[in-house]
Amino acid sequence: METFKRLKMFYWPYRKVFMWSLLAMLLMTAITVVYPIILQITIDEIVLGRQYQLAAWISLGFIAVMALKGTATFFHQYLGDMFGIKSVYRLRNGLYEKLQRLSFSYYDNAKTGDLMSRLTADVEGLRFFLSYGLAELIRFGLLVAISLSVMFYYSVPLTLVTIAVLPFLAVAVYQFDKRVHPAFRGIRKSFAKLNTKVQENISGINTVKSLSREDFQISTFNKANAEYRAQYLQTSSIWSAYFPLMEFIGNICIVALLSYGGYLVMQNQLNPGELVAFFSLVNYMMWPIMNLGFVINMFSQAKASGERLLEILEKEDITDHAHALHKQKLTGNVHFKNVSLAYGKEQTNALCNVSFEANSGKIIGLLGPTGSGKSSVTQLLTRFYSPVGGMITIDHKPITDYSLKTLRSNIGVVLQESFLFSSTIRSNISYGRPDASMDDIIEAAKRAQAHDFIMELPDGYDTMLGERGMGLSGGQKQRIAIARAICLNPSILILDDATSAVDMQTEHSIQLALKEVMKNRTTFIIAHRISSLKHADEILVFDKGCICERGTHQELLEKGGYYKKIYDLQYRDVKLINEPHQVG
Repeated sequence: METFKRLKMFYWPYRKVFMWSLLAMLLMTAITVVYPIILQITIDEIVLGRQYQLAAWISLGFIAVMALKGTATFFHQYLGDMFGIKSVYRLRNGLYEKLQRLSFSYYDNAKTGDLMSRLTADVEGLRFFLSYGLAELIRFGLLVAISLSVMFYYSVPLTLVTIAVLPFLAVAVYQFDKRVHPAFRGIRKSFAKLNTKVQENISGINTVKSLSREDFQISTFNKANAEYRAQYLQTSSIWSAYFPLMEFIGNICIVALLSYGGYLVMQNQLNPGELVAFFSLVNYMMWPIMNLGFVINMFSQAKASGERLLEILEKEDITDHAHALHKQKLTGNVHFKNVSLAYGKEQTNALCNVSFEANSGKIIGLLGPTGSGKSSVTQLLTRFYSPVGGMITIDHKPITDYSLKTLRSNIGVVLQESFLFSSTIRSNISYGRPDASMDDIIEAAKRAQAHDFIMELPDGYDTMLGERGMGLSGGQKQRIAIARAICLNPSILILDDATSAVDMQTEHSIQLALKEVMKNRTTFIIAHRISSLKHADEILVFDKGCICERGTHQELLEKGGYYKKIYDLQYRDVKLINEPHQVG
């Protein structure tokens, strides 16, 4: 039960609903045991005792008992479902909230299909157990306890003979649970892999079709589907082996009851009505015992699901400390002092002893080959990751002193791969600042050189975008992402290769507009094009996680190092075009 104890915070607030459901179930179970008693009285007192005048009263009493049981059953089922649904509603919200707050380090290895599986199938598996399985487990205990009490009242020897086989049934149930739980965990994992294959294929359908890899995708899906089928077949084989065994043990109990019970009736040590009542009670008791396998099956599924959900809920995360500062606006003075970063425990450093200062109003350019550590600088600044060494300060305070909301609401980020939501263009631009006025949204779009093409769309700023901004070109999506960052009015602006998807002319127009935006705020420009950052106040050239050169555009050209080589490569074709042709 350790898994369910760790999930207690989600269902315990609704314990009153569950208790009322249990009260209704207790009444329902008690009435169930009354049936055999009514049957015994009918046979022994009315039929054999020839007290026929009591038949009408017994019938009326039986109808009243049935009506009471029906009412109790309704409240038990309704309140049980309410308990499960409310608990899972709270759990699903908690999971989604946790996913929003987990750091990038978690998503580095997480798969979308697996996360979707946890939020749907695993949550539903837990809900079914809370709504039905948990109450059924308690009902089993109550029914067996009450039935045994009545059976002992009728005949102690017959009860002892009847329950002699129960230890064997308990061993079978225990062995069943021991094998079925790992099997269901395997099912959950294979289902997550299947979801991942579907999600990846749908997301990358353009690549699949453009490279004619449909058959390959079908093959990989079939393999994942075959694994899912194999896991289910393995579970079915466990069911097929243990359920007949448990039924066989239950039937032995019935045979022992009828044999010894019939002998006691012939010896006048037991009334016929009591034997019939005894037989009914054993049936009431044996059915939930044999059904215990199904309940344990649900319990195992819920436990497997709960373990997978706890892997998310209990994941360590970057969080605010108790006395984190909450500020509306930061000045934007950034200082890196001997900062190092490593992704994973065994990987080499992505950054090694990086130090620089970027005061408010300054433009810092970051240049270097892929994997040199440029983007890592900005990801540390936003606390997407935590450094393994050194210190980062903003306005002369460690960034850990600020709340994450304060930090990230003061940093506007435009990534190389811009992501747009399936909403209106207006909502996408104002996403980081929902209270922005229409004038602010339009102004941001104009500065990002996006206003003109937006106005050419059928519904302008109210145009609905498809998934991931489908319907717009890469350059148009990038400009809307830039407008979104501008609309935030941040103290620190990060442009991570933000103009890579636009042509040179549009890039030049955006840079002219951004010059005004960059005033009085700290700006980091990550780019592969020197044209994007040659106007920076300082350019940091990265190589293998270290700063190998730093200075202005002109200073770096004069040094003749790595920066000069990149410059020569990028402008070589331009020089050749501009040079007059030699006539031989």
